[in-house]
Amino acid sequence: MRLFLDANVLFTAAHNPGGRSAAIFHLARAGACRLVTSPHAFEEARRNLRIKHPSATDALERLVSLASVGPEAPSKDVAWALEQGLPLKDAPILAAAAQARCDVLVTGDRTHFGPLYGRRLRGVEVLSPADALARLLG
Repeated sequence: MRLFLDANVLFTAAHNPGGRSAAIFHLARAGACRLVTSPHAFEEARRNLRIKHPSATDALERLVSLASVGPEAPSKDVAWALEQGLPLKDAPILAAAAQARCDVLVTGDRTHFGPLYGRRLRGVEVLSPADALARLLG
């Protein structure tokens, strides 16, 4: 299973190594899934960690080494994601997950992605970290 990780999942896994987001990385190390993110998501996570938890930036670098960092989605795909009701800052995440042909987009952003939780869009199911973890554990 290919999981696309939003910035908030990367951020949380880096500063909370005992949480659900970090558990997804443990399962990836064990071969239970493959992780993908985008430069947009990675840079957002890094920027927010530098501000809020600067001591966790090294952990982020280690975690991202377990993921493929794919290309950004083209503007036509971002426009499609905007049509799904996402704000401009989040549309590139859904678009990149679809372009990378991921099975799941994992995001803890309930405000913007919450209405999409459980939906499959262009082959990508949008799930919270808890639901993604439950799916991986079967």
